Amino acid sequence: MNKSIYPFYFSIGALVLYLLFFVIPGFMGIYFSFTDWNSYSEGIEFIGLDNFRTIFSGNEKYLSYLNHTVTFTITTAILKTGIGLFLALILNQGIKGKNFHRVVIFMPVIVPTLIVGLIFKSVLHPEVGLVNEFLRSIGLEVLAKSWLTDIHLAFKSIIAVDTWKGVGYIMVILLAGLQAIPDMYYEAAEMDGANFWNKFKHIIVPLLMPALTVTTVLNFIYGFKVFDIVYALTNGGPGYETEVLYTGVFKEFSLGRYGVGTALSTVMFLVMIVIGFWAVKWMSNEDEVGK
Repeated sequence: MNKSIYPFYFSIGALVLYLLFFVIPGFMGIYFSFTDWNSYSEGIEFIGLDNFRTIFSGNEKYLSYLNHTVTFTITTAILKTGIGLFLALILNQGIKGKNFHRVVIFMPVIVPTLIVGLIFKSVLHPEVGLVNEFLRSIGLEVLAKSWLTDIHLAFKSIIAVDTWKGVGYIMVILLAGLQAIPDMYYEAAEMDGANFWNKFKHIIVPLLMPALTVTTVLNFIYGFKVFDIVYALTNGGPGYETEVLYTGVFKEFSLGRYGVGTALSTVMFLVMIVIGFWAVKWMSNEDEVGK
């Protein structure tokens, strides 16, 4: 028994830190979401579900936070998975310089998101930005836009920048999944006269499903937690056009509305629980199918 308990001692320090900085603050945040905690009064009153009624009562601002977050998550997940799979399929072939191309595509992943945001804020500047300068230089000035200040383009620009940054990470996961597929399946398919589409439909997709499950879960978790790329590029503007849940939380806290801010965080916490449960259930089903 001493031998079995002994390794537990080494985890006590990490458990204590986790409790102090994650678990306890998390439960405190849930509690404060049911209060009127703010910077304008000294006392804190329990108000039940009033903060959640404020969020879901049809207030356009808060509903836009939720709508933009869901839209961002689904769109970036589809784009990253689709482009990442396309690149993985190409780079899984015996093309010349494939290792170099893999490194180049993956490089944006290791650059801090805030740095990427600041760089693209300059690149997409309407007057002196590299994109508009290039379009003007080739006679396509009509295509030069206010990428980050136009209400019709700002959110799409954020999605494009985030996809550019994150697609390399998804590509690497899917590439590893492709390389794990035994060659004998392809050889057997070729003997039966299967073309690429047949191989893709009946071999690649089914055997790549565990990797696709992982990338989908990662994309959804990241999408619902997005903050830094939005904050760096547009700070939620113009107006509320690019606000997401975490920029909303940030602004509620900056206005001293701590109760509403923690309520928004609690909503996100509940969403993440649902996603986590769905992900675990889906992955368990995939394991059962694989067996």
